Amino acid sequence: MSLLGKAGRAPAAQESGFAAHRAGVDRLLASYRAIPRDANVRLAKKTSNLFRARAKNPAPGLDVSGLTQVIKVDPGARTADVAGMTTYEDLVATTLRYGLAPLVVPQLKTITLGGAVTGLGIESTSFRNGLPHESVLEIDVLTGAGEIITATRDGAHSDLFRGFPNSYGTLGYSTRLKIELETVQPYVALRHIRFHDLRELEATMARIIADRAYAGEQVDYLDGVVFTADESYLTVGRQTDEPGPVSDYTDENIFYRSIQHDSKEPKRDRLTIADYLWRWDTDWFWCSRAFGAQNPSIRRFWPKQYLRSSFYWKLIALDHKYHIGDKLEARKGNPPQERVVQDVEVPIERTADFLEWFLREIPIEPIWLCPLRLRDTGGERPWPLYPLEPDRTYVNVGFWSAVPTVPGQGEGVANRAIELQVSKLDGHKSLYSDAYYGKDEFADLYYGGDTYAELKQHYDPDSRLLDLYSKAVQRK
Repeated sequence: MSLLGKAGRAPAAQESGFAAHRAGVDRLLASYRAIPRDANVRLAKKTSNLFRARAKNPAPGLDVSGLTQVIKVDPGARTADVAGMTTYEDLVATTLRYGLAPLVVPQLKTITLGGAVTGLGIESTSFRNGLPHESVLEIDVLTGAGEIITATRDGAHSDLFRGFPNSYGTLGYSTRLKIELETVQPYVALRHIRFHDLRELEATMARIIADRAYAGEQVDYLDGVVFTADESYLTVGRQTDEPGPVSDYTDENIFYRSIQHDSKEPKRDRLTIADYLWRWDTDWFWCSRAFGAQNPSIRRFWPKQYLRSSFYWKLIALDHKYHIGDKLEARKGNPPQERVVQDVEVPIERTADFLEWFLREIPIEPIWLCPLRLRDTGGERPWPLYPLEPDRTYVNVGFWSAVPTVPGQGEGVANRAIELQVSKLDGHKSLYSDAYYGKDEFADLYYGGDTYAELKQHYDPDSRLLDLYSKAVQRK
């Protein structure tokens, strides 16, 4: 039964949700006070969606175990109050009961709402809805000073509200976020459009964004995949309530392989809204092939409950701990691998330039494309730590694999080459993975002039939290 059919019980359930949340905040504050004053404050969590190394911290961490629930959904106002450590898997499962969804749902089920806001998230609605932090109405933050404050766009702490995105927990941790929701239909009708030329793909993507339509049909979702310079695709999705057969990519079939075809006409497909939102999670885009999970002989016996990103994370953690991949490569006489797991944003008119360079220089495929535009900002640059230009379209380019190292070369050669090329094209790189910027270069790109230093002094005066450069680059 839909939660809408339980309206008489909703107030009591919502009050219970707020009471549980208050108890969780109390535990969080108690854990903060238990951390020695000379120790860095960090989260006590076993999982992470960060790919950069995390240094071990001997001090106890913040207890966030009571901050994992959806507190309240207001279907009339189309808003939700959500605890900061709530996963999108749990958030979406709750909102879909009301026929609603967050404006942007990042690809992996275990990403938390607070993580997507402080660390940036993106998905195929970003060409019309921007990034997850743009749908936040208000946010409660545990600052480095140990205070819980409420920040809003135009309130007393608007500086923190605007500076929180891309701060990666170095200014504080969100305990509650109030976010906008949007109405969704039960199904998504897909068209996979093939291109043999990257510049034609770039131009078509720009037209779709401008028109919000393709070949006479509305476009609600837009992303793409590049396999080679002469085989790339845009996938356009349209919400629909029309009943009919749907595909299933949660078992033996693989979503990104279903995109490929040779026809001049788009290939059509349909998914339920839930399966569409999580279409990448089953195989974590294409990362599951590193574990043999895309080999039909192996996949047939791979337990279905382990075809999800949370399980692949465990395998990757084992590889990082025991260097399994490098040992296997050594047996073949190959050098160690350099991990190249990145998402970058370049202006849409430089997309083909970047892709042509990448396909020539970095031996990784496929590549994911996801266009984005900031929501209406009135011509301002409202998010100083990740300064995308207003009224400008960018394309997120994602690639997640490894490349052979060259003996005698330094660490991070491929990653550094990517950083330089992105900057050359007036783009930015997300900071969830390895970064090799020098300190001054990093400050020019991510500190918003004096903004970050001022926020740090105001909300973390005793430096209880790591600073952004230390966390994103030095990883101490």
